[in-house]
Order: sequence, then C-alpha cells, then structure tokens
Amino acid sequence: MLAVLHTWTQQLNLHPHVHCLVSGGGISGDATTWHPARRNFLLPNKALAKLVRGKFCALLRSKRPDLVLPDAAWRKNWILHVSTRGNGEPAVLDYLARYVFRVALTNARIVALDDATVSIQYKHRKTGSVRICRLSGHEFMRRFLQHVLPRGFHKVRYFGLWHPSQRHNAARVRQMLQLQAPPKADPTPPPAVAPFEPGTEPMPPLEPRICPHCQHGRLIFIRRLTPRQAMAP
Repeated sequence: MLAVLHTWTQQLNLHPHVHCLVSGGGISGDATTWHPARRNFLLPNKALAKLVRGKFCALLRSKRPDLVLPDAAWRKNWILHVSTRGNGEPAVLDYLARYVFRVALTNARIVALDDATVSIQYKHRKTGSVRICRLSGHEFMRRFLQHVLPRGFHKVRYFGLWHPSQRHNAARVRQMLQLQAPPKADPTPPPAVAPFEPGTEPMPPLEPRICPHCQHGRLIFIRRLTPRQAMAP
C-alpha cells in the first residue's frame, strides 16, 4: 500500500485525509505465487469504515488521553471509498500525480487580487458548479500555511510489498505478472517455415508460447550465447 496525506479542500480549509493506492492482490508467504483479488472487489466498504473508525478511536485514546471528543464522532458513519484505478504503471502515475506533486492552491485558481483581499475559484462539491471565494489577505495566508507540512514530515509512506525493504519481492511480483499476462498479438505475419530435409530436425520457433521446462511461463528468444560469452558476467 502507498498512502498520501491530503489536508485541504477546494476552499483551503483544513480537511486531513489519506489517499491510499493498494495493489490488487498479494504475494504468498513463500514469495512464489501471486494471488489476485476478486474481480471488481478488494475490500468491503462498510466493514472497513467501521474498522478504521474503531482503530482510530483506540489509537487516539492511547496517544492523547487528554483529548475528549464527543461520542457522536464515534457513532457517526465514517466515509470510505474504494474503487479501481486501472492497470499498470500509467494508471498509478496518473493517480499519484494529482496528490503527490500538487500544492494546496495553483496560480490558475487565483482569479482576483488587491491590497486587502484574494479571490480564489473553487468547485462546489455537491453541484459541481464553479464558485468564487473571497478572503482577506490574513485569512488567505492562514488557510494556505496550515497545509505546509512540518520539516521532516513524510507526506508519502509505503507499506507492505511497496516498502523499500521488500524490493526483492516486488521484483518477483512484476516478473510473475509479466509471465501471466496474455501474449500480445503480433501485427506481422509469422515467417514461413523453411523446408527441411528428411532425417534432420526442423528449426524450433524463435518465440515458443510456453516454456518447455515449467510449462507455464513464456519463453522469448533474445540471442544465443557462445561458450565464451556464457562465461562472461
């Protein structure tokens, strides 16, 4: 899992929440098998929302027993959303670019500026309409600076298979997924098989679809090594 902290709303109000990118499956304990999640399903939203609320409540009480929050905060339904974000590296980069490399406010959303006020453009969440929020200079700076993270604070954190200590297993997973991927259609027609004389063996194809040893993976011919080349590092 990869977690990104997001602290602002369209009007720069403080709204801390976390966006998590979770792999659609997991690796076995012996790191030899990839177990994909069920189609269009990863986790039950309602059950996970209750679990997150309970874990957060227990952790807050253990770390900050001096803070007393209203009981209504723990009875209210917490909002949790789980959805698919596509497959492969492009889907991951497209999702993360919106949260990792973006600040609370871009210059394009500042529509007016004078000696006393700043007007910013935002999208109303329920209606989707574009509206204008006019703030005093002091209030604008207060809202913007509350989203500047403390020095040394990690905005992005990695867990499980994506943690740096698990790079070797992540590489194994990539290899497994590449072997399980269906072969891409070859746009060029296959070359004609050259005739062979009786008593000789036909030339094997350069890219057999199935590995002759494990009968699962795809064997792709790159080049043939001579005995001298095989001894090289």
